[in-house]
Parts: sequence; structure tokens; C-alpha cells
Amino acid sequence: MLSALARHRHFAKAAEECGISQPAFSMRIRNLEERLGVTIVRRANRFQGLTDEGEMIVRRARRILGDAKALEQEVAAIRGEISGALILGVIPTALAFTGRLVRRLHQAHPRIVARIDSMSATAIQQGLDEGTIDAGITYGDSIGTDLRHVQPLYEETYVLLVPAHLTEATGPIPWARVADFPLCLLEPQMQNRRILDRIFAEQGLHPRIVAETSGFTAAMVMAREGLAATVVPRVLIRALGDLRGTRVLPLVDPEVSKPIALATLERDPELPTVTALRQVVASLR
Repeated sequence: MLSALARHRHFAKAAEECGISQPAFSMRIRNLEERLGVTIVRRANRFQGLTDEGEMIVRRARRILGDAKALEQEVAAIRGEISGALILGVIPTALAFTGRLVRRLHQAHPRIVARIDSMSATAIQQGLDEGTIDAGITYGDSIGTDLRHVQPLYEETYVLLVPAHLTEATGPIPWARVADFPLCLLEPQMQNRRILDRIFAEQGLHPRIVAETSGFTAAMVMAREGLAATVVPRVLIRALGDLRGTRVLPLVDPEVSKPIALATLERDPELPTVTALRQVVASLR
């Protein structure tokens, strides 16, 4: 419960996640404070944060929860099976790749249940540190390696998905041409959007953005409906195949790529599900 409160920073939301009423939740936290003899939560009319003692207790609590999860999975592994939930935080640009990776994981370990959460690179780093996700698939150059294990996956490159009626081009085009089209891009706080904005700024471009979205589905539908073009990772187009009514144009001048990697925490003991995931990733090379 304390871990949920530290994550949500809101009593009602934390209580809802834990499946109990807010008064009962608050009482359990007070009981913990009385048992330990310290104030854990700063209170006023609403949650005001954790005390220094509370921050220390939360860090220890997360390790305890992680050890309990590892124990359950290790007991199952003794019986010759790796099972349990594996929570993956994935940047939107890597969701298609992750789908194929999870298929390989399921083939090797059918009793592992993977949960894929689309998250920003910043949220993935925070989720790893807080123990709310087991692994992250994110930009390799944006994740710190301190206490984290990072395995390279692939290089992300980009294409322009554009309604066919907006261009006669069929081959590679320079980034400078992207500004000629109405665009639907990811929201500004997403790492992919920051990458694109940096490219536009370096080229002195002022793109005409007509819509923003938290995922690629809406942007790709807009391209199919003839409303706007969008910049998407090549790996996503390969996964989805032909999109009628659109053209896929590789982007050059400059040729841009970003490393995508699997990030997991260095911990002892390690979750068997995480070990299995690392082994599957290693087998892809």
C-alpha cells in the first residue's frame, strides 16, 4: 500500500489500486506508522509527500516486494517451469518489435504472461527505479547504466507515411521535404517527438503540425484517410505491411538512427522471468 501511495501520490488513487476504501487505506498507513514509531506521510487536507523516513521505508519496501515476487517465480522454476507476470514498459515506437519479441518469449516459456505498457522513455526509467515495471524497451542512449543492464536490440530509422494523393514521390526524400506536408506527430513530451523536433530545428524547418497524439495508431489512420502525413519508425511499417492509400518514403539527408535497447535492473536475486527475457534477446543476435 505504501508503495502504491508513493507512486500515485494520492490516497484515493492508491486505495483504488489496492482494492480497498480510502478510509481503510489511510488507517493501514497510520497503523504502519504507529508500529514503526515514525511519521511516514506528510498530511494536510491532501497528500503532501513522504518524510525522509518514509522515503527510506519505501525504498526498502520495494526491495521486499521484488524479493517476494522473485521467490514465487523461483519456486515455480524449481518445478521446471518459468512462470509469472512480466511487466514491460515500452516506448511507442518499439511496440511492433515488442510484439514479435513477446511471441519468441512465449514460444520458449509459454507460462510467462507479458503485460506491455506503452510509456515515455522518462516513465520507463522511473518505473525501473520504482520497481513498477520489470523491464523497459527504450532508447539506449537515454537510459542510465548505473545499476541497470542494457542489451542493444536494433537501430530505429524513420520513414514518412504520406497520403498517396499528396505526393508523386516513390523513393527516399530529404527531411527538408517533410515540412511540405500537413503532419500528425506524437505529443511534445514523447522522446520520439523530441528527436523529430531536434532534426527540424537543425534543418531550420518549421513543419505544419495539424494534430498530435500519444500513439501512432491515430497518426497512421489519418494518413490512410488522406488527412495528414506522419513520421514513423521503419520497424512499424515492416510489421504492419501494406497500408492502402499511402506511400512509404525513406527519409535521408540526414540519415538518422537511434539505438533501441532492453533495460533491466541489476538485482540479486534476479526475477526468473527477466532472466528468460534476457536470454531470448541474446538469441536474436
